[in-house]
Amino acid sequence: MFDPTTFVGFHTWLSLIAIAAGFPVAAGLLNGHIRPGWTGIFLSTAFATSATGFGFPFNGLLPSHVIGGVALVIVTVAGYALYARRLGGVWRRAYAITAMLSLYLLLFVLVAQLFQKVPALRALAPTQSEPPFAIAEGVLLVVFVALTWLAGRRFTTYRALA
Repeated sequence: MFDPTTFVGFHTWLSLIAIAAGFPVAAGLLNGHIRPGWTGIFLSTAFATSATGFGFPFNGLLPSHVIGGVALVIVTVAGYALYARRLGGVWRRAYAITAMLSLYLLLFVLVAQLFQKVPALRALAPTQSEPPFAIAEGVLLVVFVALTWLAGRRFTTYRALA
C-alpha cells in the first residue's frame, strides 16, 4: 500500500499511526482521563508527521505548509502542557483542546488526501472546491468543534489509565 522505505511512505505511515493513536486519546479526554501509552504515540507521531511534511520539494509557501506549521505549534503546546506543566491549572484544559485540535488537523488532511487519491472521491470533487468536499470537511469541523468543547469541559481532573 504505502512503502515505508520511501519518504512519502514513511510520512504516510506516521500520519496513519498518529490518527489511529489519536482516537483512544480523544476517547480518554472525553471521559476525563489520559491514556499514557497512546498519548505518547499520538503526540510523537503527530509531531513527526507535521515535521516530515516540510521535507517534500516545493516552490513557495503552500497551504500544506501553513497547516503543517499550525499543527506543529498545536502539538508542541499539547506536549508542553502534558509533560512540562504536568496538566497544572489552565494547562489541563489547554492540553485537552490542543490534543483534540491536533487530531482534527490530521483528519482534515486525511479527508483532503482521500479526495485527491481515491478515484470515486476525486470524481466528486476534482478541484476540491465542489460541494462534496466542502460538506465532508464541514461535517468534520462541526463534529470536532463539539468534541473539542466537550473534551475541554470534561477533562477537569486527571486520571491516568494504562
